[in-house]
Amino acid sequence: MRLPESQVAVLNAASATDEQTIDSLADETGLKPETVTQAAFELRDEGYVAVSEEERVEYDLTDEGREYVEDGLPEVRLYRAAVEAGATEDAVGMGQVIGASGLGGPEVDIALANFGRKGYGQIESGQLSADADADAEDDPESVVLTALEAGEAVVDEGVLEQLVSRNLVERHEQTVRSVTLTEAGVTLLMEGVEAAETVDRLTPEMLTSGEWEDVEFTEYNVEADAPEVNGGKTHILRQTADRVKDVLVGMGFQEMEGPHADADFWINDCLFMPQDHPARTHWDRFALDVPPIEDVPEDLVDRVEDAHRNGVGDDGDGYHSPWSEDFARAIALRGHTTSLSMRYLSGHEVGDLEPPQRYFSVEKVYRNDTLDPTHLLEFYQIEGWVMAEDLSVRDLMGTFEEFYAQFGITDIQFKPHYNPYTEPSFELFGRHPETGELIEIGNSGMFRDEVLEPLGVECDVMAWGLALERLLMLMYGFDDIRDVHGTMSDIELLRETEVLR
Repeated sequence: MRLPESQVAVLNAASATDEQTIDSLADETGLKPETVTQAAFELRDEGYVAVSEEERVEYDLTDEGREYVEDGLPEVRLYRAAVEAGATEDAVGMGQVIGASGLGGPEVDIALANFGRKGYGQIESGQLSADADADAEDDPESVVLTALEAGEAVVDEGVLEQLVSRNLVERHEQTVRSVTLTEAGVTLLMEGVEAAETVDRLTPEMLTSGEWEDVEFTEYNVEADAPEVNGGKTHILRQTADRVKDVLVGMGFQEMEGPHADADFWINDCLFMPQDHPARTHWDRFALDVPPIEDVPEDLVDRVEDAHRNGVGDDGDGYHSPWSEDFARAIALRGHTTSLSMRYLSGHEVGDLEPPQRYFSVEKVYRNDTLDPTHLLEFYQIEGWVMAEDLSVRDLMGTFEEFYAQFGITDIQFKPHYNPYTEPSFELFGRHPETGELIEIGNSGMFRDEVLEPLGVECDVMAWGLALERLLMLMYGFDDIRDVHGTMSDIELLRETEVLR
């Protein structure tokens, strides 16, 4: 009997008593695994072999995982440095511990994010304390990483999945197929089988010469395994930001642009934020060691300083607290994109604006927050404001209801709040679709006279700052924003999530 060469090779290599995997048959025959798979299925269809399948899961260390096997997990190194610094007795400055640990770059964020999660201690107001009873030397994730590096079997699925989410381990699912000769296959070999020349494609030369009439064509197996190919795609956060922009433009807004690193004057002073406010200390902001800004209108600086010192109007009283022009001109990473609003409302960016006007931005901001499922050191803020005559809180609430309805979110709740720069003010809350919890999604209000009068604005302005990441949580049901944005992102989640339109 004549059979294609690949089938003959598989028949001769297969055993009637022992199962042989596709990979072992490929090694023995010198054929590609996909060629062996196709030949095995074709022989199975003729009854000459039996093909069994088994689902297997394998875990491999990533380059980052191998690095941590050698150097130790960042959170373990942070804990060891904290213990040596005496943080088990009294809280120690976080900067001191980080410096002693030797961590740098993204490792710092990773260490801080996992330090509290594993119960190694607490971080509060820039101070770090360590739990003396924590067992960092037998850290389960470290143990599993070491075992995988040594080629040992690991059965702790929970730890493995955590390592996968941290991109320290890659999870590979595969179908392992094994081949066994049947009685019909053994009989066929005993009777004798010859290899027939086969081709896997029709070429122009075959058609020209007529050779196609004398050759045997290989059948295609549509069930054969194929390599998984993951192409690039726009990050879901960026896609959502683009959709937010489309919605706001559709509502009649124009987009603002401006610097990420800006003068404290635009970030806080114009917002009537006192210079001794806790949010303006090094605990909450990222100050930059660069020369101060020069391009600030002197007359505007004078008006803003006067508002801080003396207030605005007959009943204004100011803050009676220190105010320094040097501090106002110092550069920091913006903690909110309201700095853009101040630039535009003052006329500094696009000239004087006449009401009505609507402006927005969807840009990144930076805050020295403690990392948790809803807070990051950098995130995206949906900034917006409307300048018009006779605006009210009802107009502001109606704007939010219209905006969030575009994303299928209708359960919005409002809570009165205090801001130095808006009065009245309120926070927005949305209900998480999976947990049912109310989570804060933004802050808003009507700009105070102390903000508007120095800017030269003589009508009402309603404004807001909404969190893009929180919107993402309400839209997709994510419960930990670190899975989507940052060094701990879940790559598979990002690949699989479909953008809602």
